[in-house]
Amino acid sequence: MAGLLEMSKRFTFVTVALSVVVAFLVGLIIAGEFTPSTIVAVAPRGAARVGEPARAASLSALPSVVNFADVAERMNAAVVNIDSMSKGSEPRDPQRYFRRGDGPIEGPSGRDLDIPRQGAGSGFIIDRDGYILTNHHVIDAAERITVTLADGRTFRAEVVGTDPAIDVALLKIAGSHDLPEAPLGNSDELRVGEWVCAIGNPLGYVHSVTVGVVSFIGRKLFDPSLDDYIQTDAAINFGNSGGPLINARGEVIGINSAISSRASNIGFAVPINQAVGILPQLKTNGRVSRGYMGVLLTDVTPALQRSLGLAAAHGVLVQDVTNGSPAERAGLHTYDVILDVEGRDIGSNEELIRDISARQPGTTARLGVIRDARRLTLHVKLAERPARDEPDRDALDSRTRPRIPDPVPESPLGLTVRELDRGFIGRLEVPDSVHGVIVSRVDPTGAAFSASVRRGFVIMEINRKPIRSVADYQRVIAAAKPGEILALYCYDPTLTQRALITVTVE
Repeated sequence: MAGLLEMSKRFTFVTVALSVVVAFLVGLIIAGEFTPSTIVAVAPRGAARVGEPARAASLSALPSVVNFADVAERMNAAVVNIDSMSKGSEPRDPQRYFRRGDGPIEGPSGRDLDIPRQGAGSGFIIDRDGYILTNHHVIDAAERITVTLADGRTFRAEVVGTDPAIDVALLKIAGSHDLPEAPLGNSDELRVGEWVCAIGNPLGYVHSVTVGVVSFIGRKLFDPSLDDYIQTDAAINFGNSGGPLINARGEVIGINSAISSRASNIGFAVPINQAVGILPQLKTNGRVSRGYMGVLLTDVTPALQRSLGLAAAHGVLVQDVTNGSPAERAGLHTYDVILDVEGRDIGSNEELIRDISARQPGTTARLGVIRDARRLTLHVKLAERPARDEPDRDALDSRTRPRIPDPVPESPLGLTVRELDRGFIGRLEVPDSVHGVIVSRVDPTGAAFSASVRRGFVIMEINRKPIRSVADYQRVIAAAKPGEILALYCYDPTLTQRALITVTVE
């Protein structure tokens, strides 16, 4: 009995000892798992790709908490308040959804040309000798511009140059040197989710600081061919226009320019690299000249390649060539695919437009083109890009289209079409060179509606086959099989341009 008792005591001791050892080892494992030195950081864009080994980083390698108080202290002195004074009434803003800058303070009638209009905005000094960047709309039509510095000093400013296309203006104040200047960053390095702050004079509250993140990069608002806006949720209000958008390193990476009138904290800034790229022209010429070919483009997609039988799986497709344009003189045709410029591959139509726009008018661009499976080299002598009038969205939305009777039954695309006669050509202001059938109805549940085909469009070709009558249209549609992709070459009388639209047969 005594022996059994002794064995029981030994067993209990061993069990307790083992439990202690196990608990100690588990504690070491848990502690090791959460040791800061073994945390794996999310690699920045482009740092790691599929198939590459994971790279560990310690907490010391990760960015510390951003302190925008330090950023604001360093930057505030370079941010200025801009007051502009002019005469006349404010033109109606055609942009229903996005607004640039402040509305003027008008007289009682809003029409008296002798009553001054006052606008307010922001800007920032980029040169110790007094060069200031702001928005074009802040100083547009101004007859007197006053700049107030953070220390209270005021100066008269002169407009050195403006570029309405991207809403940038360069000012110069005289009579003072060794001014505080804002360091400029590289907007091409921005990433969505990165912390930023805005400094400006919203609603007259001078030198207000707001903080947020980059919400999107490359947003299109006014001119899709040039716009490359940075979207941010850092609060931007009327009066912030022209002020800097600043990264966590205290560098200007954008010029605050527009806000959404339908939501709060959705603001947009011109990338600083886009502004810096035109500074030499603004200083020298007071304006910006951009290269121009005169073509309407679209990206080559698998759907377009399949429906049109294109020999290229990349590049940009020429949808239309403007009469008398440099592109027409160089021999570019509809359905040509532009693969490269000066030997550099082109990935999208936006990339091509930016490349051509960055070149000086009068220079020649060498294009690599595929036409019907043949490789061509064309040389285009560029003209100057014409000023682009912003469409009146209110007028377009309210435009009354002519009544189109006697429709043909709907097709598998969800379209109802009829013959395009001379009467409709006159009322729709369709050029005589346009032929085809006119869309009289679009089924909102059909495939064509989802592809953005709209009432009033003229269908000129389907998969490169000319459509000159309803019979031609019906013949092509009847031969199409469910799932087949059709490329509709259309003329849009509202925008007065042609476009290729791909629609999948249901």
